[in-house]
Amino acid sequence: MTVSIRDVAAHAGVSLGTVSNVLNRPDVVAEGTVERVRAAVAELGYVRNDAARQLRAGRSLTVGLVVLDAANPFYAELSRGAEDEASRHGLSVLVGNSGEQEERESAYLDLFAQQRVWGVLVSPVGENVDHLIRLSERGTPVVLVDRSAPGSGLSSVATDDVRGGYLAVKHLLDQARRRIAYISGPQGLHQVADRLEGARRAVDEVPGATLEVIECAALTVLEGRAAAQDIVDRPPADRPDAVFAANDLLATGALQAIVMGGSMRVPDDIALVGYDDIDFASSAVVPFSSIRQPARLMGETAMQLLADRPDPPRDIRFTPELIIRASTSS
Repeated sequence: MTVSIRDVAAHAGVSLGTVSNVLNRPDVVAEGTVERVRAAVAELGYVRNDAARQLRAGRSLTVGLVVLDAANPFYAELSRGAEDEASRHGLSVLVGNSGEQEERESAYLDLFAQQRVWGVLVSPVGENVDHLIRLSERGTPVVLVDRSAPGSGLSSVATDDVRGGYLAVKHLLDQARRRIAYISGPQGLHQVADRLEGARRAVDEVPGATLEVIECAALTVLEGRAAAQDIVDRPPADRPDAVFAANDLLATGALQAIVMGGSMRVPDDIALVGYDDIDFASSAVVPFSSIRQPARLMGETAMQLLADRPDPPRDIRFTPELIIRASTSS
């Protein structure tokens, strides 16, 4: 049987108002009464109905966070940052995984709106953010994460991915690599396209350098392995001498295929740079170079923007950092 606040009041011999005050404003209730009510709560096993309380208040104390891939350690770290900052504001975070699918993203956003969340952090799948603008206009604050949308009226937190792509490929070119392959996720993802733009800028600066784009269906280890297996299976003259992967999961899969193939050595025959600098980059069988972006700080900053609700909105862009390891340095 569900225990109600009336049951607590009767057990403690106080009014409903007194129980409510003990639960919400104990400082206005005599210490002895507070102890008696709390004892009744413990004895009866009463659990307050926060959903009903939040419904009356018109807004919950929950923030919805939608990420592209919850299995990616980058987004796990970003989520931790958002949770840490949310707790300082007395808020909780619910994480939804869109799986890089617009339909799943929409479903989570609808659910969060129905739950009257305090606000939404989202790394959107597509280029169009009109649905997020409408959500904000209907009263649910929205902050973009790992993505910016200038002119949208939405605050955002991101890393300069064009700069990151440029740094990755310039480093490979500085190592005298000239045949670069970009193992890419879906080009519809803003981050993937920006990193490719930066890579092209670097290649355009070096006469004779080329850039091949190998597009994958998803930003996963298995997709990276399949893409690199295609490289391994080619005649040596047709292989690139360097790979830039759109994220570290693709880079991990690519490294696995190259090492298991046995016919190519990293970095002697082929160099490798990833993106995100997840923990595995430094602990792989060949630690690989990567472009670092401050995942946890991005989550914290996005949550702070949601709390501050700056007017006009702010677009915060972090500068990526090249981390050099054995995969590009013999």
